[in-house]
Amino acid sequence: MATSEAEQGRFEGPVLGTPGDFPDRPQRRGRFVVHGVIAILCAVLAGGWGYIMWAAKGDTEVISQVVAFDLARPDHVQITFEVVKSADRAARCRLHAMDVNHIEVGGRDVDIPAGEGYVRLTERIETSAQATSSDVEYCYLV
Repeated sequence: MATSEAEQGRFEGPVLGTPGDFPDRPQRRGRFVVHGVIAILCAVLAGGWGYIMWAAKGDTEVISQVVAFDLARPDHVQITFEVVKSADRAARCRLHAMDVNHIEVGGRDVDIPAGEGYVRLTERIETSAQATSSDVEYCYLV
């Protein structure tokens, strides 16, 4: 009895055949187009997300840093902070004091006039309760 090569386990070659075995199958030329469209879509989405993250960060033209704060009194806080900005523009900074539960117990806006690019200020913030920390919430050019 004659057995085929496949029955004897000696068949060599692809199990599902080669592209030449299926002449009626259409050529796959659209794969490049699909991959190109996906790549463009990913680039647009990544660029959009990058823009959203950049825009959400806010105006980075004003840099503020807290140097020190004094919490000795229950009715006010003294905060010393530095601001770096364009010398020809004025800025407004929002200072706030918080209690142990991170609830704001005092705050005020400070206007910094044009004329100097680096300013170091000490300001007093009136509080409604004992503060445990104080910070510059934000600064922006006006």
